[in-house]
Amino acid sequence: MKDAVISTFNHFKSNPTLVQSITNYVVMNNTANALLAIGASPIMAHAHPEMSDMSKIISSLVINIGTLDEYWVDSMMLAVDSANQNQKPWVLDPVGAGASAYRNEVLTQLLSKKPSIIRGNASEIMALASVNIQSRGVDSSNSSDEALQAGIELSNETGAVVCISGAKDYVIREDKISIVTNGHPMMAKVTGMGCTASALVGAFVGTGKDAFLATTTAMVVMGVAGDIAAEKAAGPGTLQLNFYDVLYQLTDEEFAKRMRVEFL
Repeated sequence: MKDAVISTFNHFKSNPTLVQSITNYVVMNNTANALLAIGASPIMAHAHPEMSDMSKIISSLVINIGTLDEYWVDSMMLAVDSANQNQKPWVLDPVGAGASAYRNEVLTQLLSKKPSIIRGNASEIMALASVNIQSRGVDSSNSSDEALQAGIELSNETGAVVCISGAKDYVIREDKISIVTNGHPMMAKVTGMGCTASALVGAFVGTGKDAFLATTTAMVVMGVAGDIAAEKAAGPGTLQLNFYDVLYQLTDEEFAKRMRVEFL
């Protein structure tokens, strides 16, 4: 399976994707730059009249609910419906799941539209799986280990690949699990790293590859880039700058040498 991850990375590098992101305005610049650095093309479109047309040209769609308002929620629903109609994969990032009744209501609607992939931190995944926890919003108060069973249940209930980000990243599709242990603690000090992970997942699944393998590969890329960037950084500010440079420069040899992933 490790060879398949390397092959998926190589396939992406020669088959760049166009990723539509309806995401929160805190991270638009971060995620767009990360997509450009890895070789994908971002389009940050949310106007209602163009959702149908956009869906015809994109490779994948990423929905991130970080900064909700009614107009953007309608944009998300239109975009998801168009993606489903055009058989384009889409990623749900349930930022702050459990933090408010409105947020949960929106997530219930989005889950009913069958995301291809759900990527969130432990607290968000546990909230989505209706585990009784207190959400801290965008930060996770739970470890990815604690959320594993909730992730399995959520994958079984929705049919989606579920990715739990944390010190260990778990990628789950029903009876398949991969565990990625790349990444550095300093990444948690940079806003939008989770949102960036979701964007990269969107980039890799847009190649048409298996969603479980694409998600695993994206999380390894994210972690490897974080590892290398942290080695060069003096703190969170320079980590972020180095992170984009590493994504841009990452070779298949370095990727293969650095990757830490196992499959259960």
